[in-house]
Amino acid sequence: MASTRLPDKPLADIAGKPMIVHVMERGEAAGIGPVVVACDDPRIKAAVETAGGTAVLTDPALPSGSDRVRAAAEAVDPERRYDVILNLQGDVPLIEREAIRAAFDPLADPAVDIGTIATEILNEALRDDPGAVKAVGTPVSERRLRALYFTRATAPSGPGPLYQHIGLYAYRRSALDRFVSLPPSALEKRESLEQLRALEAGMRIDIGLIDSVPMDVNTPQDLQAVRAALSRRNANPN
Repeated sequence: MASTRLPDKPLADIAGKPMIVHVMERGEAAGIGPVVVACDDPRIKAAVETAGGTAVLTDPALPSGSDRVRAAAEAVDPERRYDVILNLQGDVPLIEREAIRAAFDPLADPAVDIGTIATEILNEALRDDPGAVKAVGTPVSERRLRALYFTRATAPSGPGPLYQHIGLYAYRRSALDRFVSLPPSALEKRESLEQLRALEAGMRIDIGLIDSVPMDVNTPQDLQAVRAALSRRNANPN
């Protein structure tokens, strides 16, 4: 709610619904399991519950999104019936179910601790943009990499594709517990990339490859673009 570029962002109206409700519905459409909105403002909780969803208030002082997700999971599932927790950011109202599942599916392999997603960089301007985080990995299959590193630099060098990392994570419950218990790591602090903490601790992250970057909303211009995209989608549902 305190976004400086787009105040009250989670409640921004998109086609008659708050943005957070659109994201909740995209999570439900993925068909993975129950969807819970973790938030730190009663207004978000009220909007979610008005739409028939479930929300839990978490401590605003928590240091990261991962800590917030774990706190919400402990609040709604203290019996630990669910062994995978997927963290879907609240500002991707048009994310496709296939992208969500691409982060979840690597956990079918018991050796994987965390699943995430990336897409090939086709825009030349992004290759050297530190805001486009690069995922460096070795192929496991045609649509999956095992993560070796994440960086704001242009990497790896040499011919071949570069992949932009997208911050959507599916954690084994035990991996999430371990992750939030670890102190920030050296490379995490140097690159300002939280996921490096897991790699430095020896945890395995696998990356599902998707075809495009989900449109996120950070500015009024982004909001207008999402509204226009949804309007086009509704006008041409096929």
